[in-house]
Amino acid sequence: MLYIVIVFLFLAIVLYFLLGGADFGAGIIELFTSETNKSRTRKTMYQAIGPIWEANHMWLIIAVVIMFVGFPVIYSQMCTYLHIPLLVMLLGITARGTAFAFRSYDAVKDKKTQNFYNHIFVYSSFVTPLFLGIIAGSAISRQIDPNATAFMDAYIFSWLNYFSVAVGLFTVALSGYLAAIYLIGEADDDNDAHRFIRKARIMNIVAVIFGGMVFLAAELEDIRLAHWIFGNPISLVAVIAASISLVLLWVMIYKRKKKIIRIFAGFQVTMILLAVGYMHFPYFVMIKGGQNLSLLTIHATSKTIDDLGWGLFIGSFLILPSLFYLYYSFQKRDV
Repeated sequence: MLYIVIVFLFLAIVLYFLLGGADFGAGIIELFTSETNKSRTRKTMYQAIGPIWEANHMWLIIAVVIMFVGFPVIYSQMCTYLHIPLLVMLLGITARGTAFAFRSYDAVKDKKTQNFYNHIFVYSSFVTPLFLGIIAGSAISRQIDPNATAFMDAYIFSWLNYFSVAVGLFTVALSGYLAAIYLIGEADDDNDAHRFIRKARIMNIVAVIFGGMVFLAAELEDIRLAHWIFGNPISLVAVIAASISLVLLWVMIYKRKKKIIRIFAGFQVTMILLAVGYMHFPYFVMIKGGQNLSLLTIHATSKTIDDLGWGLFIGSFLILPSLFYLYYSFQKRDV
C-alpha cells in the first residue's frame, strides 16, 4: 500500500503542475501582454479557466494531506526550514484567487478597483509558481541544514540560492508555456490564435534559457543534476521523449491541430518532471551533509498508510468522475 500512496502523491504533484500551473500561466501571459490586447486575452482566459481555476487546487490539497498523514517527518522538515517560501506561495494562491473572483464578479466594476485586482492577479500569478519552483528546487539542493544555529542559515539560505531560484524561474516559464498552448485552442479567431502561438514560442525559448540556468546553477553549487539525468537510462529516455514531443507539438500547431497540442504539451512537461523525479527517488528531501529523507523508510505506521491508501482509493471513485464531468461539460459549453 505504501507504493500506492506514493503513486497518488506524485500524480497529485504532476496534475497540479499541469492544471494549476497552466492557470498560473494564464496570469503570466496576461502580465506580458500589451494593453491593446489585454481585454481579449482576459476574455479568452475566463473562458478557459473560469469554472475550474479553484478545482485545480484540489491536487495541491491532496499532496499536502498525503505528506501530512503519510510522511509527517518529511512534512515537518519542509514546513520548518521552507516555511517562508511556503507562506509566500500560499499567500500568492489566496491573493490570486481573491483577485480573480472580485474582478470577474464584483457587483460594482469601476476602473480603479479593476486595475487594482488586475495587478494583484498578474503579479501573484507570477510569484506563486516562482516560489513553488523554489520549494521544489530546495528539496533537492542539499541546502536544508537541520544543524544550523543561525537564522539565515536555517531559514533563508535553505531556499535562497542560485539553484532554487533558477528552478523557480524555470517553473514560471513552463507555466506560461502551458497556458499559451492551452489558450491556442480557446481562441475565438485566427488573430488571437496567432498571438497565443507567438506567446508559446517566446515562453518555449524562455523555458529553454531558464532550463540552461538550472544546469549552470547546479554546477556552481555542486549539485550533480546533469549526472542524475543523463547518467540514468530512465531519465535520459524521458528527456528524449520530451524533446521529440516538443518537435511534434510545433508540427501540430502549424497544422492547426488545436486539441492534440495540449496532449503533447502535457506529455512533454510530465516527461520533464519524470526525468527530475526518478533520478533521486525514493528521496523526497535531500539534506545538507548527505542525509536524505526517503519516502520508503521515513513514513507513518503501516496501519496509517493502509488507511490513507484506502481513503485515496475511495475518494478517487467519489471525486474524480465529478471532476472529469466538470471539465467535459465546460468544454461542451457552446454545444
